[in-house]
Amino acid sequence: MHGLVVAGGAPRASLMEARDAPDDVDPRGWLVSEKLDGVRAVWDGQALRFRSGAPIVAPGWFTAALPATPLDGELWAGRGRFETLVSTVRRQTPDDAAWDDVRYQLFDRPGAPDPFAARAAQLRDLVSQAGVSHLQAVAQMTLESPAALQRQLGRVVAQGGEGLMLHRATAHWRPGRSGDLLKLKPLADAEAVVLGYEPGRGRHAGRLGALAVQAPDGRRFRLGTGLSDAERDAPPPVGAVVTYTYRGLTEAGLPRFASFLRVRRVP
Repeated sequence: MHGLVVAGGAPRASLMEARDAPDDVDPRGWLVSEKLDGVRAVWDGQALRFRSGAPIVAPGWFTAALPATPLDGELWAGRGRFETLVSTVRRQTPDDAAWDDVRYQLFDRPGAPDPFAARAAQLRDLVSQAGVSHLQAVAQMTLESPAALQRQLGRVVAQGGEGLMLHRATAHWRPGRSGDLLKLKPLADAEAVVLGYEPGRGRHAGRLGALAVQAPDGRRFRLGTGLSDAERDAPPPVGAVVTYTYRGLTEAGLPRFASFLRVRRVP
């Protein structure tokens, strides 16, 4: 099948992957869509799979209307519902009621020979022909300036979205990380107080693994990335205020992809 390779005896999806967009990217000549907070899913014409190639055990009614052609997209249950979605799609016995909230949002046709703008139009046609509410094509738009792109990013983030995807309209499909597919996400920062330390493992054994921290509103979490070797050997003291970066919040209200940035002040 197009878009699948065999690795270790199991089919693994060979996908087109995005690079980070520069802050000043000009969106002219690109199609822009929301970056969905979902689970990547590949339909090979017969089966639905995770990017690893492992099967997704979806209800029969969910896959019955999918066309016999490879598709790439995201299983999505709405903004801010990533943890609930993962719980649903990883069950080996599908829960029909939970799957009723899931949409398969299509954004590409692996292996199709046409430029992306044509592939996006084809996806809209396939969705229309299928005629089921859980199969949808990701909405694509054109924007005329970097300022317009930043305004759209601001709107999406304000509504709880994760960011934007930019796909060059004239680009042909090819697997691997590509400059023809970009992701644009805001990076927020905030402060927290160091409460304690978690020991490291593996190459960090014997030194700091993560900082246990608390936000001003009482939320507690850990910062295990972004720390230099020197900071792991001599971590900031308990009571220090540190700055961290993150990309949105989990359903529990904790920062996603939280990463240590710097020490703000020491006690």
